[in-house]
Amino acid sequence: MKDDSESAPRAPAQIVGTSADDLAHAARVILEGGLVAVPTETVYGLAADATNGAAVASIYTAKGRPSFNPLICHVADLAMVESLADFSPLARRLAERFWPGPLTLVLPRKVTCDVSELATAGLPSIALRQPKHEATLRLIQLIGRPIAAPSANPSEQLSPTTAAHVAAGLGTRIDLIIDGGACPAGLESTIIAPGEGGAVMLRPGALARADIELFTGPLASPETASGVLAPGMMKRHYAPRARLRLDAERPEPGEAFLGFGAPREGVHPTLNLSIRGDLTEAASNLFAMLRALDQSHDSIAVAPIPDTGLGEAINDRLRRGAAL
Repeated sequence: MKDDSESAPRAPAQIVGTSADDLAHAARVILEGGLVAVPTETVYGLAADATNGAAVASIYTAKGRPSFNPLICHVADLAMVESLADFSPLARRLAERFWPGPLTLVLPRKVTCDVSELATAGLPSIALRQPKHEATLRLIQLIGRPIAAPSANPSEQLSPTTAAHVAAGLGTRIDLIIDGGACPAGLESTIIAPGEGGAVMLRPGALARADIELFTGPLASPETASGVLAPGMMKRHYAPRARLRLDAERPEPGEAFLGFGAPREGVHPTLNLSIRGDLTEAASNLFAMLRALDQSHDSIAVAPIPDTGLGEAINDRLRRGAAL
């Protein structure tokens, strides 16, 4: 179904909806080794059969993604996890509380796990999540096995929050796009590694630290982890083409200005993540607004964002996008 040659011409991916026939078609494409962009509550993912090594390899090829960067595997329910990973009591409590939802758990991989080792980058752990999107959950149930599904964008670029974003970035590299509407969270999942003595936050995301710490106690810093142990830990990631200047009080000549909160007198944002200063609204708008400004400007100044609640994840994405 696929030609892994990046130079081979391909027709644009077909875009379908979420009807039963559409999902059955998407399931067949994945089971035959194809690539399908799927909606989730966080961002759109690029899905392949996680147990098919060749299909997983085609994800890396389509995205231009380094093969040492592991992928999140999405499951339909807790029962699907049982043959894939070992659940500690803490991990199980977190899954029961926050799944389906924007929390990824990095767990010890079972010997019986049939997920391709390419999907886990050869690590003894596996990153798992149950997405909170009815269509994608139905799709995984139809397939009957986990799907590997990183964000459906070229590597290091902005994550897509609509089917149109996927088509613009990967439209000629993949087989099918399921249009499930705009992603409500607009940020990737939070990734943590629960252990016997607590948990490490490997990537802040759409589930706030404070909500998780009600169950785990204080989360250890991702700086305590060495190497790339989970998706989204590379220094440069989520990056627009344009140069980003962070914590800017006002734009310089020629810069777009991405604001946050009520505009100050004499400062006129090009776009505003949230005039109300609502971090949830800002997270939902982040990638779409960066993408829009990236199309018209070579430099984007970004107003200061509070580093509390979802602001932690927003600032993480902005810092990685600004890294040289």
